Amino acid sequence: MQTDQTKLLALALIEIRTLLAEYLGNDVDAPMSVRVAAHMAYALHNETEAACSNADFRIDYAIQKIAAIDQILRSKDGAALLSRFTPKRKSFRKTLPPNDYFWP
Repeated sequence: MQTDQTKLLALALIEIRTLLAEYLGNDVDAPMSVRVAAHMAYALHNETEAACSNADFRIDYAIQKIAAIDQILRSKDGAALLSRFTPKRKSFRKTLPPNDYFWP
C-alpha cells in the first residue's frame, strides 16, 4: 500500500514531467540539468502513475530506466542518482520487457 506522502510525490513528478516535456530528446537546446530532469521524470512516469493508483511497480525496471538516461544524454546523472539509492534487494533483472520504455 502506498502512503499519502508517496502519492503526493508521484503527483508532483507527473506534473514536472508535463512541464518539462519539451526538453526531451537528444537534440534539445536547453541546459543539461533541465534535459536530465525532463528525462528522469519521463523515465519514471509509469512508476509514478502506479504509485498514484496504489499499485506496485518493478523497482529493477525503474533503476534500469534511470541508468539509460546516461546513455541517451551522455551524462553521469543517472549513475549519480543511483549511487545514492540503497535498495533492500540487491539482485535485479538485467533486461527490460519489450516496449516497456520509449524515448521520444
